[in-house]
Amino acid sequence: MIKPDSFRKLALSFPEATEQPHFEKTSFRIGKKIFATLDVPNGRACLKLSVANQDLFSLFDRSIVFPVPNKWGLQGWTLIELNRIPLDTLTDALHSAYCEVAPKKLVELLKH
Repeated sequence: MIKPDSFRKLALSFPEATEQPHFEKTSFRIGKKIFATLDVPNGRACLKLSVANQDLFSLFDRSIVFPVPNKWGLQGWTLIELNRIPLDTLTDALHSAYCEVAPKKLVELLKH
C-alpha cells in the first residue's frame, strides 16, 4: 500500500517537480505541465503516460492500472490504485509520466 505522503515524496523527487492544487486533487508538475495527480480520498493517482506506456503498465493488472474511462484515457491519462500497486511498479510508472512531460534537459539529468 502506497500512502499519500510516500507518493508525494516520490513525485517531488524528480528534478524541478512542484506540487500545486488541481481542483479537489493535488497535482505534480514540471512548469505548468501536470505529470501526476493524487486523489487522497479515493486512494488513486492519475499519471500522464504515453499511450504505449499506458498499455504496458496496464498489463500488470487492469484492475490496478487502467486508462481513465473517457477521452482523457485515450490521451494516456492512467489511473492507479495506490492501495494495490507495488512500489517498484509505481516508481517506474511515475518515472515514465515525468519523462512524458519534462523537457529533455531535465530527463537527461535522470540518466546520470
